[in-house]
Amino acid sequence: MKIALLEPLGISENSLERLAASLTKDGHDFSSFPRSDDRDENISRLSGVDVAIIANMPLPGEVIAGADSLKMISVAFTGYDHVDMRVCMERGITVSNCAGYSTDSVAELALGLSVAVCRNILPCDRAVRDGATKAGLLGNEIAGKTVGIVGTGAIGCKVAKIFRVLGCPVLAYSRTERDDLKELGVSYVTLEELMASSDIVSIHVPCNDQTVGLIGEEKLAMMKPSAILINTARGPIVDNDRLAEALTSGRLSGAGIDVFDMEPPIPKDYPLLEAPNCVLTPHVAFATPEALEKRAVMAFDNVCAWISGNPRNLVY
Repeated sequence: MKIALLEPLGISENSLERLAASLTKDGHDFSSFPRSDDRDENISRLSGVDVAIIANMPLPGEVIAGADSLKMISVAFTGYDHVDMRVCMERGITVSNCAGYSTDSVAELALGLSVAVCRNILPCDRAVRDGATKAGLLGNEIAGKTVGIVGTGAIGCKVAKIFRVLGCPVLAYSRTERDDLKELGVSYVTLEELMASSDIVSIHVPCNDQTVGLIGEEKLAMMKPSAILINTARGPIVDNDRLAEALTSGRLSGAGIDVFDMEPPIPKDYPLLEAPNCVLTPHVAFATPEALEKRAVMAFDNVCAWISGNPRNLVY
């Protein structure tokens, strides 16, 4: 088999060599490349390649269709909406992902953004640096606040458990209800009830045809004026233009956003950049050394499992 890693995975050279050895020891050919967003370059790199490994670089249909030998794509990421799945299905290309590698890191950032917004961390930092005081920077405790979790997969479940430990009543909306969360006192409700009743709403659903624009003007209008919205899932799930309007008008108290309609850098005229009480991070929820090492191991293990005829973590 010929395997190509099309972008760095954020791990050390030693780790990459060790993982590559799991393939080359059995006679497979492995090569790695720096990331390129040039279509023709990627088609060239995939010439004769059986297996491609990517992280979050887009893999459009024309690149996949131009890869004459491609049989499997190992996505070193939880989401796979950046891969043209229609073309993969048409060509019978197996696709696996690495769900679960970033559960802890994303959940911790969701908490961190919540604390940053509720306690005015960034304005407090600026105040100290500017020689000011705490005047006007009275924050809010999270303990006792109602937290709404939209999507209770692995990450949403972890976030729910964290907030329960902090003494928060937790509401949840999800396609599938989890008994372990119910045993912890989490209550499943409709999305409308969750939006209207929560002090903190944290988004943890995948991006697909059913969830794009899920949190738009209508759902944002249901939220309490004192509430905050946290999104560490996927940008298109939330209508960020309407979110910026809600924050600017005072219709919503605050937001913590790690994901946008595009990958950073964000355009200078992006509305959220000027919205008040909005903490923004550049899609870093998954990016810790611990998580990146886990996902690299999973991505290579997925390839080895597929080669051995026992594919796992399949999304198609």
